[in-house]
Amino acid sequence: MHVIAAKAVAFGEALRPDFKIYAKGVIDNARALADALAAAGMNIVSGGTDSHLMVVDLTPKGVSGKAAEDSLERAGITCSRSTIPFDPRPPAISSGIRLGSPAGTTRGFGQAEFRRVGQLIARVVDGLAKNGESGVTDIEAEVRSDVLDLTARFPIYT
Repeated sequence: MHVIAAKAVAFGEALRPDFKIYAKGVIDNARALADALAAAGMNIVSGGTDSHLMVVDLTPKGVSGKAAEDSLERAGITCSRSTIPFDPRPPAISSGIRLGSPAGTTRGFGQAEFRRVGQLIARVVDGLAKNGESGVTDIEAEVRSDVLDLTARFPIYT
């Protein structure tokens, strides 16, 4: 019965007028993030996004999805490694990452904040590409500080 109750709550939320505004924000924010990553030299698998998520191809940077996922986690940014079309790496390593915008949008992030998140992700990925996994700890710490500053402006609970 809990599944039926959860569906009822979700459908009830989707019927509210403010949900349409929220859903538009999720898409706009995902596009801002994808644009920022593309501007930093990363490929978005479908060339952009029309939904709440994107898969980022890291092969132009020479960085694996696993290395990016682990390094970004240490920097305070959550993502998932993801395979890309015709991925030469095994799924446990992968050549991409998957990112989404709903959690940040719910928190209150707008397009400017998502562009900033894209810049922070690019900083970590570029550090990995230049220095390897063992040479990026200073960058991870700096980005983590920036992430904490950003999230402090948008607390989950007030």
